Amino acid sequence: MKKLSLVLASALAATALSAGEKYPELPLKITNETPEERQARLASWQHDRFGMFIHFGLYSVAARHEWLKSKDGISTESYNKKYLPRFNPDLFDARQWARAAKAAGMKYIVLTTKHHEGFCMWDTETTDYKITKTEFGRDVVKEFVEAVRAEGLKVGFYYSVIDWYHPDYTVDNVHPEYTALVKRRLSPEKVAEAVNKLNEKRDMNRYREYFFKQVKELLTRYGKIDIIWYDYTPNGKKFYKTYKDWNAVELVRLTKQLQPGIIINNRLDLMETDDGWDFVTPEQFKVQTPPTIRGKKVPWETCQTFSGSWGYYRDEMSWKSMPQLIELLSETVSHNGNLILNVGPTARGDFDWRAKERLEGFAKWMHYNSRSIYGCTSAPEGFNAPNGTALTYNAAKKRLYIHLYDYPMGFLPLEFWDKVEYAQFLHDGSELKLRRPAVHHGQEGEHLKNWGGITLPMLKPNTEVPVIEIWLKN
Repeated sequence: MKKLSLVLASALAATALSAGEKYPELPLKITNETPEERQARLASWQHDRFGMFIHFGLYSVAARHEWLKSKDGISTESYNKKYLPRFNPDLFDARQWARAAKAAGMKYIVLTTKHHEGFCMWDTETTDYKITKTEFGRDVVKEFVEAVRAEGLKVGFYYSVIDWYHPDYTVDNVHPEYTALVKRRLSPEKVAEAVNKLNEKRDMNRYREYFFKQVKELLTRYGKIDIIWYDYTPNGKKFYKTYKDWNAVELVRLTKQLQPGIIINNRLDLMETDDGWDFVTPEQFKVQTPPTIRGKKVPWETCQTFSGSWGYYRDEMSWKSMPQLIELLSETVSHNGNLILNVGPTARGDFDWRAKERLEGFAKWMHYNSRSIYGCTSAPEGFNAPNGTALTYNAAKKRLYIHLYDYPMGFLPLEFWDKVEYAQFLHDGSELKLRRPAVHHGQEGEHLKNWGGITLPMLKPNTEVPVIEIWLKN
């Protein structure tokens, strides 16, 4: 994954970008797919709303961030000498992963097949830098796909186009060798000179051949793949990369040729095209309004962590509470988006106890409240959420859902009270009475006369975030 600052800047830049502004040579259309066909291809994924990310690799052994190699400027030789012989995820059970995701209400899972460190989690023919050459010896991707499909969930692959292991991948501004130079406190000129010297013998053409072969393996060996997350194009003033470094136009065409129904994220630097991406990916921040590209609302998915890290981080303590996580999910849906939440398995292949605890929390909440999430979107025009709540809406059923983050004391005022036919708590299906308040205790005013709402029990129900289900008048 990217650092937050990079993602935020990228997301904001993409929102303002006009076609042809950055890369005039890029075609606006890469494929012949119509807007209607694209909408149909994305419909099931947008209906699902909720998925799981899994970041798993050699960095799990270090247990202190998946960017460890870059952040500390560790050489490939030192990194592999320390962590490669000790990576043996003997507790790995893909069935347990898939069952935990399904129980939590997640409908798809995206696994890191290769992160920036370059280590492959499948039995690739392109390199020996892979899981099947470790003591563990098994193809994690194969077992993952089988387990996810067995639970009826959609299969997603994450694949990093960055590769800090491959000798032909040129040093850029997020490469460990760049970090190592900066840590030596060299002048910018000396750093530039050293980077240029390192890159003299590197050949991105050879690297592209290598990673295209890997993508072909992933998209032809394991049956239908529903989602692919390509990550990502480093931005910057010096030693950055563009879509040309990945031959991204051909990569998208190849991806869609091998997996015609697949959904692709937006991190290949093709935002100036209409179809080099399917959804935008704001990372680690709450979206306040639906993202737009060139003035149009677009499909989106926010990628978030339970804690502050993607890979397993033993000592990271800023774990989100269940109310915060439920709010994150429902508020995302209220803005017509998807949420994908990450788990970083331990070096032994098990989910951290804190992740298990929160997945169990989602299982309890989604058991009763999932219909306020699946198939839902933003509320119709004219329906404004009361303070401390969010609204989701199922257009097919004409049902509105009020998510109560701050539980009111006995009464919830609604601007749209006169459009409500019936209301109930979603968790138990119990009726909630509608009420239009009269002038109360001498408080005159049109705002009071024209407002009604829903009468609530004084005590909050025994659920993390109560949801009110509303039938609207025809």
